[in-house]
Amino acid sequence: MNNSEMQKDIPRSDMIQDISSLKKEYCRKETAWHRDWKLAFPPSFREVAFYDAANANIHRADVFTPSGYTIEFQNSPIALAELNSREAFYPNLIWVLNGKKFKGFKILKHLPDVDDPKLKDYEFCHSDHLSMVRKSEVMQGGANPKILNFYHPELQGIKLTSNLYSFCWKQPHSVWYLATAKIIVDLGGHFLYELKQRKQLNGNYPYLKMLSRKAFIDWHTPPEL
Repeated sequence: MNNSEMQKDIPRSDMIQDISSLKKEYCRKETAWHRDWKLAFPPSFREVAFYDAANANIHRADVFTPSGYTIEFQNSPIALAELNSREAFYPNLIWVLNGKKFKGFKILKHLPDVDDPKLKDYEFCHSDHLSMVRKSEVMQGGANPKILNFYHPELQGIKLTSNLYSFCWKQPHSVWYLATAKIIVDLGGHFLYELKQRKQLNGNYPYLKMLSRKAFIDWHTPPEL
């Protein structure tokens, strides 16, 4: 999408009027979680409307920052078509999800650096236990590759990080694993968790990267504001 297809200015006054009424209706329906997140940013960042010239449509960003990032706060599950539509329109999109509503979601253990060169020949197991298998065995197509924990001589001594975590999600909203934009999970409190995935032959391995909520907001809010 080029700049001519994404414009901050609404071309006709009747469209501005429509957006105003939609905004009022939306504010009545949005949750306290959604509203509190938007209030963390300056008023000029909130509810910014864009005209999509390619589709003659109007999009409204929850938060749009001066540096060009769009932040969308999602309190409920979303359809794949809607996810694809928003990601196609906004070039620098960040999803913030209300993780307190996830069913069967639990942070488990600290992880090592998933990009550690020492782990390049191994793949994480898709289980609640921190373990790995040899990539060579996965490539051979064996049904039961040998499972190695971090006490095994091949993995022993690899340090765990303080900000990367494994997790389980018994009833996942699988659409989020198909997202291409950055995903931030809000579980409440002072920390947020970026949902990331390590590419693997046995299936991408999802994990969490912890970050400060304050740092996230500050990074997207210029100091002078």
